[in-house]
Amino acid sequence: MLKSHNEIWRKCLEIIKDNTSEQAYATWFAPIVPIGFANNVLTIQVPSQFFYEWLEEHYLDLLKKTIKRVLGMEGKLEYSIVMDGGDPTYKVVMPGTNRDDVKNNTLGRPAPESLMAMPVNPFIFPGLKKMEIDSQLNENYSFDNFIEGDCNRLARSAGLAIAENPGKTAFNPLLIYSQTGLGKTHLCHAIGLHVKHKFPEKTVLYVQAEQFINQFVNASKNQNLNDFVHFYQMIDVLLIDDIQFLAKKTKTQETFFHIFNYLHQNGKQLVLTSDKLPVDLQDMEPRLLSRFKWGLTADLQMPDAATRNAILKNKLYNNGIVLPDEIIDYIATSVRTNIRELEGVLISLVAQSSLNKKAVTIELAQEIIERFIRNSVREVSVEYIMNVVCDYFSLPIEILSQNTRKHEVVQARQVVMYFAKKYSNCSLTVIGQQCGGKDHATVHHACKTVSDRLDTDKQFRTMLAEIEKKILI
Repeated sequence: MLKSHNEIWRKCLEIIKDNTSEQAYATWFAPIVPIGFANNVLTIQVPSQFFYEWLEEHYLDLLKKTIKRVLGMEGKLEYSIVMDGGDPTYKVVMPGTNRDDVKNNTLGRPAPESLMAMPVNPFIFPGLKKMEIDSQLNENYSFDNFIEGDCNRLARSAGLAIAENPGKTAFNPLLIYSQTGLGKTHLCHAIGLHVKHKFPEKTVLYVQAEQFINQFVNASKNQNLNDFVHFYQMIDVLLIDDIQFLAKKTKTQETFFHIFNYLHQNGKQLVLTSDKLPVDLQDMEPRLLSRFKWGLTADLQMPDAATRNAILKNKLYNNGIVLPDEIIDYIATSVRTNIRELEGVLISLVAQSSLNKKAVTIELAQEIIERFIRNSVREVSVEYIMNVVCDYFSLPIEILSQNTRKHEVVQARQVVMYFAKKYSNCSLTVIGQQCGGKDHATVHHACKTVSDRLDTDKQFRTMLAEIEKKILI
């Protein structure tokens, strides 16, 4: 006869394993710990109330049959629920009773209101069933209107590959990085929408990093952090935008680290976006940064004129608007800051024409573009910066590409990299390539060297101010 709670639960697990998928078993049964057996009642400990709710929602029949098979018709199962605040756990006898017994308090003990509350879902809205999750995806941000070009081909192709086969490719996680307004968020949503349409059974969630941080703070304050973690562990495709905002949030990073590990180890897909490469993310846990590098890191560059032209035409087509090609070409050629401003100019142009009953002309487009440029930080090319710096130091521009350690050349190259990072839309990788085939780590080191010297060297600071004026003329 079985007497040990460990032995009884081991027998139960053998039956459960034969009747569930490997993934479900690892997620919902392996973490359970048997803690006692008395009066034909087996007591098991589950990590949180959310965990208990999920078992009851999805595996109640299996648990009932398993307990009856192992312990007989009089066998019962009791849950011990771990509470975040360290309060005494509340135990619910199941099965042998049913959920109404707990609600109606027919077990002979009080049922705390907190136990009967719905599982903690940070995204729950009125009218939704308790286990429904709003993916927070924007239907307008699809692959169909994410225009492909040389600037984004790698990131778009990788995104489509994981959307076709989430969690099963080498691109896990996929980290997309770029400056603001170049399509990171659009690509994130496109991946999520494609997965939802192709795999409707999968749970997809798009979250802004700041939203995640706020949820973590609230969960900690309300002592339901376990529920918060278990909620995220049930996501199949997790898309987190602007991961750089986790910087300096040590406790949030630690919790995200465990969520990341769990999802990755269980074949779930992670997609992250950032405005910097992992190596440039400061105040991040090294172990978290190392995991960001496990999959693929892909950047988005400012699109060339042809791609900008295609983006504008696609925008016009989707809105049923027709403009002369010369106007579209003029906007595509003139606005080179980011896609957001490119589309902003187009929207302003159409609005001005419609509201003021003006014809769309080159003059009107020029007026709106000048207004945008006047309110925007000027962007200059790396090549232009190289010309200005080499002219200042009286160096031939080609010497920056040579493999030499002469002080004047190294200094000029570092200054170019510093200003290129400040004023161009190029990534550190592209800047390095244009400065003699250097890698992004070299560019990062050069920028830090210049910044440190600016703080301590007055003469160097004056020199850089003179160069900067020439660049911005």
